[in-house]
Amino acid sequence: MVLEIVVGNVSATIPIVEAFRHDLDDIVARIEQFAETQGTDLAALDVRGLIPAMIKGIVGCERGCPADAKGLISRGYKEFDLQYIEGGILTARAMTVDGRPLYIKMFPDF
Repeated sequence: MVLEIVVGNVSATIPIVEAFRHDLDDIVARIEQFAETQGTDLAALDVRGLIPAMIKGIVGCERGCPADAKGLISRGYKEFDLQYIEGGILTARAMTVDGRPLYIKMFPDF
């Protein structure tokens, strides 16, 4: 899996090597570090809870996409606007404390 984070017009890519054994602390730290380099703070957003939900949504697609991904979209997740894109891609959008748009996109590797 690949996670892309976008703040403003700048993006960074974070590979997620093992979906079932991902290092959530490392992923969140990398997201927060990137956001910090772009001058924004993600403290008010529950990125830590969102990432495992997105991973589960995409991994669930392996058994018959888009059932799990679309289930996440229909339930929603806190302050994030979620969308499913054909091919198992999930996107999450939210506004940071300072009013900048944050996009998190997760791409499957199957």
